[in-house]
Amino acid sequence: MKETEELFKDIEAREPAMMDTWRKLVDRDCGPDNKDGVDAVGKEAAAFLENAGFSVHFHTYEKAGNMLVAEYGDMMKPFIILTGHMDTVFMKGTAKERPFHVDGNRVTGPGALDMKGGMTILLHVAKLLTENGYDRYPIKIILAGDEETGHTNSGAAEDYLKEARGGVMGFNMETGFLDNRIVIERKGVAQYLFHSHGVGAHAGNNPEDGRSAVKELCHKVLDIEALTDRDKGTNVNVGVISGGTVANAIPEDASCKVDVRFRTEEESDRVEKAFEDIARRVYIDGVTTTCRRLVRVSAMERLPGSEKLFERAQAIAASHGLPAMKAAAVGGGSDSAYLTKAGIPTLCALGVKGEFNHTVREWAAKDSLVERAKLLTALLTEI
Repeated sequence: MKETEELFKDIEAREPAMMDTWRKLVDRDCGPDNKDGVDAVGKEAAAFLENAGFSVHFHTYEKAGNMLVAEYGDMMKPFIILTGHMDTVFMKGTAKERPFHVDGNRVTGPGALDMKGGMTILLHVAKLLTENGYDRYPIKIILAGDEETGHTNSGAAEDYLKEARGGVMGFNMETGFLDNRIVIERKGVAQYLFHSHGVGAHAGNNPEDGRSAVKELCHKVLDIEALTDRDKGTNVNVGVISGGTVANAIPEDASCKVDVRFRTEEESDRVEKAFEDIARRVYIDGVTTTCRRLVRVSAMERLPGSEKLFERAQAIAASHGLPAMKAAAVGGGSDSAYLTKAGIPTLCALGVKGEFNHTVREWAAKDSLVERAKLLTALLTEI
């Protein structure tokens, strides 16, 4: 096995090939409406990894992109997990409208930052190491096909936990931050739909016959948001509300969508139980309310092992002159949650750095491709 600094030179030499992979990944639609596109990326990644000496299998799903799992080495021994996702938030046609583009140090295109750049690093570093006889740890790669939808239409969450068993540490190639934060804690996210149904009536002729679903829901919105507990890191936000049809009618129906961010499973359970109570509560006689969970991603809880892993990573980066990093807790969720749920120390946000995920302004820093490939290589060879 070459010394780390020698491997760094190989990474620099591979930059054109990495840029080509990045371009191909970005220029394929992989949104929530395009299972075929996600699965095509999975097949291409499988071929790439098989060529690098990995064995590959898939968890397949009817209504969501499949999950790729690639293994290298003796998986009966404690292994390292490299993970990320193949899907984006952008709908069909976006890749044609806004293809991969490089302008100076800015790389744009759907998913260039979140997270086709990180996936590119993962693939090429894995190949570099196996070509050089890497044997420090067995490696398991997990690439989800429906991370952006929270695995709502698949069994990927359960499959993640199954595949993670036996892992000793995890590295998620999610979106990197320009200020070099490395994530060791993420809030979980859940979203819910409340729907109130009352009795419609004419607001002028017989308003007394009506039972306003809007009025009922307004009472409930206050109850819902009162569940926020900032000291515990829990935020409850009613982000969308709708109801009624015209101003001169007592509204028969009203609904709202609620976003919940939480640090612990205990807090998530507290809020969900309270939502059930709020739905049953009646302020306006004759109005009924239902509450339905739409999506839930577990929290990436802070583990003592993750803090120690970060300290070791920081020391390794410093020894090679790579930029200093900062351990961070952030509000956005990721599949790292399933690794920490399995008790595996994990570092997240190791992918290319940039800004504005999930928007047309999304961009990634071109020079971070090689920088972060070097970082991952150093971690895997020295940690």
